[in-house]
Amino acid sequence: MKPSLVLAGLTLLLLAPARAERIDYLAGLSPADHYELLSEAVGRSYHIFVRLPENYDETRDAYPTVYLLDGDIVFPLIAAYHLFLSYDEPVPDAIIVGISYGTFDRENGNYRGTDYTAPPVPEDYRTGPQAGDANGGAAAFQQFLADELAPMIEDKYRADPDRRIIVGQSRGAHFVLYSALTRPALFWGHIASNPSLQPHVDFFFQDLKAGDAQPSNLFFSSGSRDYPSFREDALKLFDHLHRQDEKPWRLKTVTMKGETHAAGITNVYRAGMKWLFSPDQNESE
Repeated sequence: MKPSLVLAGLTLLLLAPARAERIDYLAGLSPADHYELLSEAVGRSYHIFVRLPENYDETRDAYPTVYLLDGDIVFPLIAAYHLFLSYDEPVPDAIIVGISYGTFDRENGNYRGTDYTAPPVPEDYRTGPQAGDANGGAAAFQQFLADELAPMIEDKYRADPDRRIIVGQSRGAHFVLYSALTRPALFWGHIASNPSLQPHVDFFFQDLKAGDAQPSNLFFSSGSRDYPSFREDALKLFDHLHRQDEKPWRLKTVTMKGETHAAGITNVYRAGMKWLFSPDQNESE
């Protein structure tokens, strides 16, 4: 076979639509699908997990879609938890999408330090194929979400493009705030928990203006027992955001009393989702 034909075949294989592997037998996560999705924008693959609403096959409704960063651990926590949340609170069932690396090990495939960091990305945050690209990071990852992942989900599932929600904690919350500031209409809802604002704290203190599109929503929380430096930066950013005359989103800032840096994500998620789907206009607690 000619080398050109082999190359063409490999190219078609890489560009072919991702195929789902169905995950069954865990009722809280079922039905759920798994994909390995190669990103052209980022230059590497992600493990994508999709949990469908309980009665998905019995309705033609379009569903809100929740995109979970750090899906390696947050997806199994939140995807099952959301089912109970929809039973007990005025929150609709949703399509839950976990964006995962398949490992926690930074040296062997976990690129959250690169993907979730606002550019320019410092050298000690860069990993993976774009390790030499200081201008990749969150900008490239945001392109992946906007141009590759969300269109795939909305093509394959009854996902409502007007009700996308992104959830992140720590470095993931850094990305959620980055996306809320740079492209606020990409997601209807943003839930940011205990962000690590370093290494570009000043980026988050920019002056705001209202966008031309329908405003989205930002739920921004800080645990009272978060790491002191993270907590201090979050409180300063709370104050800065509230002092802005115009904002591209409806804003809610919350101190989660007694919550630590990581373990409070389910409580933050519950509070954030209740606020997103309620008419409550209060900005802070």
